[in-house]
Amino acid sequence: MKKGSRKEVGEVAGLDLGDKYSQLCVLDEDGEVAEESRLRTTEEAIRRRFAHVPRMRIALEAGTHSPWVSRLLKELGHEVLVANPRKLRLVYENRRKDDKVDAMYLARLARMDPRLLHPLQHRGKGAQADLALLRSREVLIQSRTRLVNHMRGAVKSLGGRLPKGSAQSFGSRYAEAIPEPLRPALEPILQTLEEVTKRIREYDKRIEGIARHGYPEMARLTQVRGVGTLTALAFLLTLEDPDRFSKSRTVGAYLGMVPGRDSSGESDPQRHITKAGDVFVRKLLVQCAHYILGPFGKECDLRRYGERIAQRGGKNAKKRASVAVGRKLAVLLHHLWVTGEKYEPLYSVPRKAKLASVAR
Repeated sequence: MKKGSRKEVGEVAGLDLGDKYSQLCVLDEDGEVAEESRLRTTEEAIRRRFAHVPRMRIALEAGTHSPWVSRLLKELGHEVLVANPRKLRLVYENRRKDDKVDAMYLARLARMDPRLLHPLQHRGKGAQADLALLRSREVLIQSRTRLVNHMRGAVKSLGGRLPKGSAQSFGSRYAEAIPEPLRPALEPILQTLEEVTKRIREYDKRIEGIARHGYPEMARLTQVRGVGTLTALAFLLTLEDPDRFSKSRTVGAYLGMVPGRDSSGESDPQRHITKAGDVFVRKLLVQCAHYILGPFGKECDLRRYGERIAQRGGKNAKKRASVAVGRKLAVLLHHLWVTGEKYEPLYSVPRKAKLASVAR
C-alpha cells in the first residue's frame, strides 16, 4: 500500500456540533460506518469519548463550539479538521439535512480529501480571549449608537431637535433639550448612555494595556497613519500567525476584500467582494481607508492609489476606492508585520526616481 493511501488514514470521524448535543459518525478503515452516536457538547463528555482511543482524523464544522472542541481534540492527540461552512454546500444545502447526515458527510469528506473541507485554523485560547474584549467593546458601541438614534428620533417626533455632537458627548446639555412630555421616557436612556460610555472608556484602557504589554509587534503596524491601537490589535489577533500566509497579497482574500468570480466560458462579470473573512476586521480596515482618503489623511501611496480609483467615476466610485485601499492596507500591514521594515508612506516615489535615472 502506497504512503498516504486511505488505508493508512485509520478511523475517520465526523462530529456535527450542537449547542447541547453533538452527533458523531465514525468510519472504519474501509469507509464503512462503524459508529453513529450522540454525545453531550461538554468537555467531560468529549474527553471521555476520545481520550483513550487510537489517533483518528476528526472533522467538524466551524461554529460557536468549534474553537474549544478543536483545541481539546488536538490536546488528546487527534488530527482535527475545522471545515469552512461557506464552502460546504453539500452540507448546508442538503435537502435531507439532519445531524446524522451532516456528521456522515463530514466524515466522508475528511476521509476522501481533507482539502474539500477548506479547513480553518482557529486562534489560540489567549488570542480568543483578547479578541472577545475588542468585540465586547464593539457591541457597546453599536448599542450606544442605537440609543442615540432612538433619542434623536423621539425628540424629532415632537418637533424638537437634539444638539449636534458625538455619542461620547451626550450629557447635561442633551438633557436640557429633551421636551418635557418625553422626559419620563428618555431620561433613563440618557443615564444608560452615560453608563455605556463609561464602560467603553474602561474597555479602551484595558485594550491599551493589553496592546502595550502583550503585543510589541503592534508598533510595526501603527506606523501607518490612520491605523490605531484597535485596528492593529484586531488585525494581529485575527490573523494570529503571520506565517499562515505564504504571500502578503493573500491576506486581502482571507479577509473577504477581493471581488468574487463567476467565470464560465467567455462570461466573466464583475462581482462584489466576497465578504468571506472577518466582518469586524474588514470594517476597521475600511474605516482606516476612509481616514486615509479623507481631509485629514496625509499624502502617501495608499491615498494616491485610492484617488486614482475614485477618479475613474461611475457608481459608488468612492466606496470602491475605500474598499480597495482597505484591501491594500491589509496587505501592507501583513508585510510590515512579517518583515519588520520601516514604513515609507511614499515608497513608490524614490523607486520611480531610481528607475528613471537608470533609464537615462
